[in-house]
Amino acid sequence: MTTTRRTFLGGAAGVLALPGIVRAQESPGVTATELRIGTTYALSGPASAYSLIPKCLTAMFKRLNEQGGIAGRQVNFIVLDDAYSPPKTLEQARRLVEQDKVAFLFNNLGTPTNSAIHRYMNARKVPHLFLATGADKWANPKDYPWTIGWQPSYRTEAQIYAKSILEQKPNARIGLIHQNDDFGKDYVNGVKDVLGARFDAMVKLVSHEATDATIDSQIVSLQAAGCDALVCGIIPRFASQAIRRVFDSGWKPLMFMSNVSVSGSVVLEPAGKEKAVGLITSDYRKDQSDPSWAGDPGMKEWRDFMAHYIPDGDMGDNNYTYAYGVGLTLLQALKQCGNDFSRENVLKQATNIASLELPTLLPGVKVSTSPDNYHPIRHMQLQRWDGRGWVRFGNVIEGANV
Repeated sequence: MTTTRRTFLGGAAGVLALPGIVRAQESPGVTATELRIGTTYALSGPASAYSLIPKCLTAMFKRLNEQGGIAGRQVNFIVLDDAYSPPKTLEQARRLVEQDKVAFLFNNLGTPTNSAIHRYMNARKVPHLFLATGADKWANPKDYPWTIGWQPSYRTEAQIYAKSILEQKPNARIGLIHQNDDFGKDYVNGVKDVLGARFDAMVKLVSHEATDATIDSQIVSLQAAGCDALVCGIIPRFASQAIRRVFDSGWKPLMFMSNVSVSGSVVLEPAGKEKAVGLITSDYRKDQSDPSWAGDPGMKEWRDFMAHYIPDGDMGDNNYTYAYGVGLTLLQALKQCGNDFSRENVLKQATNIASLELPTLLPGVKVSTSPDNYHPIRHMQLQRWDGRGWVRFGNVIEGANV
């Protein structure tokens, strides 16, 4: 199926195709032969580096369809470009819900963009599932029961960074650069959770807009303030700039980068891999460049999928391992639906996933949801870039969401 709206058909493992009689249902996006799913993504604009995620998800749905679909239905996955612009996101989401009549939205990208449709999706009672953003606000089942995130909370991630800084430099002067929206502000809140009353004395804050050309001036101001630790709540485009500017200026802070902005090919190579040596992040996924996973069955499954369905894909880009994990999570929820793909049942199954192990997640990291737990992944491990790959250190940590 081809349209100017970028309509995709895609697939996953045949074990998920359920036998049985298929019957038409009176549910939007569901017929006897089709399940229609939508998403909005930055296929263009400042966050277009993430466009590889829907590319991978499309391939996963293609695999599923080749194996018979889900409960006899072919998945029609519709991806619309919002260019990381919140007003455009609302326009495209309404188009998906009201014109394309999708059953639900899945893995929409971005904190500011999802914020633009948060109320709309819940008012319409349309599942808004496993978002591609770690904002803490997506875990609010009381007020927004139709919206759930997937990856660990940015706030939890920042808490872990702040604790690590205090362990290594108890009296650090911390520079914190963040995007001026809910994404970036979660990093501020996470550091505040740990430092408490010491926050104002220890932290120098600077922000930037997603539409800015560069963040060079902000990095220079943090260096001038005498900061010896640096926390970055920024997207990939600016992460490369920050790494390069810090190195080129001769500044050597203890530097932490958001785990959504550490892709080898998208961030580290443009910055210069040698310039990122010592950079610290956290992750819940296996790093495909880590030789310790060379013989890992889970990573072999992912590599085999990539070789067959995305042979031109950059194997160094961790957006692909992210997409594979979140895609399998949705497929588990759909498998649990049986033959009932009503919006109510899709939400029920997405919020009742018990200790799901995924091939691309670190040992000890599982996906678990319940009607009162909208934090599917709550564990991470710190890791440091050595110039060739990410070296894990310490234990897998569970953040304390505040």
